[in-house]
Amino acid sequence: MTRPAAMLVLEDGRVFHGVAFGAEGETFGEMVFNTGMTGYQETLTDPSYAGQIVAMTAPHIGNTGVNDEDPESGRIQVAGYVVREPSPIASSWRARRTLEEELRAQGIVGIAMPGTRALTRHLRDKGAMRGGISSVETDPQALLERVLASPSMEGADLARTVTTPEPYVVPPVGPKRYTVAAVDLGIKAMIPRYMAERGCQVHVLPATSTAEDILALDPDGVFFSNGPGDPAATGYAVETLRGVLQAGKPFFGICLGNQIFGRALGLGTYKLRFGHRGINQPVRDRRTGRVEISAHNHGFAVDAPLDGPFDTPFGRAEVSHVNLNDGCVEGLRLLDYPAFSVQYHPEAAAGPHDSTSLFDRFCELMDGKAANGKARA
Repeated sequence: MTRPAAMLVLEDGRVFHGVAFGAEGETFGEMVFNTGMTGYQETLTDPSYAGQIVAMTAPHIGNTGVNDEDPESGRIQVAGYVVREPSPIASSWRARRTLEEELRAQGIVGIAMPGTRALTRHLRDKGAMRGGISSVETDPQALLERVLASPSMEGADLARTVTTPEPYVVPPVGPKRYTVAAVDLGIKAMIPRYMAERGCQVHVLPATSTAEDILALDPDGVFFSNGPGDPAATGYAVETLRGVLQAGKPFFGICLGNQIFGRALGLGTYKLRFGHRGINQPVRDRRTGRVEISAHNHGFAVDAPLDGPFDTPFGRAEVSHVNLNDGCVEGLRLLDYPAFSVQYHPEAAAGPHDSTSLFDRFCELMDGKAANGKARA
């Protein structure tokens, strides 16, 4: 098929040329890259990618097409898509459509171009930045002006835009053991499934739910999900979590949930240079020394002291996990309350399954809940 010309322009003026892939038109967002060799469908539908143009570093994308079983949400969430070489066919018995058909059907503008390696190296050196893809504009300078006028990821509250509008329940698989209140900041579908497999009845709640809304369910545990945007812009979620912690409810957070946990403890957050996005990130458990290969999708991190326990309004806390590539915080836990979080994705859809035991740990905290609402840390 003949594809129209397209171009990608970054906010520092770097220009890449290619051809349209997916819907034709124009789109803007934060330009990031994903290092996963598999899982493009899960990446596209992960709400944590809202507002971002994602470049895949794997050179051949679309081989297995698109199915109806693997999406992590009800739609494609990325703002735009960059690949090197799209597969001309979908070769999988599970495929229902080609990747390009899905992109077009959902209006996702993309570009296929030979410079994905150069783009990745540029972002690695210069950092994540705003970008724009267009198959209708021919003047790079005109597109650059629109890129510079597009919103920045810093200060963006995107959890409100991707959360469920109404509460819903994911029933347990087999006998019910626990009631979990899960605050949807951009939750991936696989997360409540992992909990349901462990006997959890998961009440998924909107991002703006209050502590009173959560505690009215009398949950055995509370979960804060992954999600997009700047954690500093989600003060409403921070206040909600503080109310949950004051009630002594067992808590587990993933990704944005980890950052909100950090801010609830009085810590700061900051934007990483180019973030961690992929399924091959090494993380070390500081207590056991065990290294897990893990799935990541985050552009912000928690600023916490690494040298031993530190005081918080909820007692002592410590950094539980660190990234072996850059040393950033990958997990937190309270020592006197039943609460912990990780920056990475133990549900790993797609990705390795080194960290799925964290869901078991959450269940252990709920099992250990005492009469006064506290549990073993």
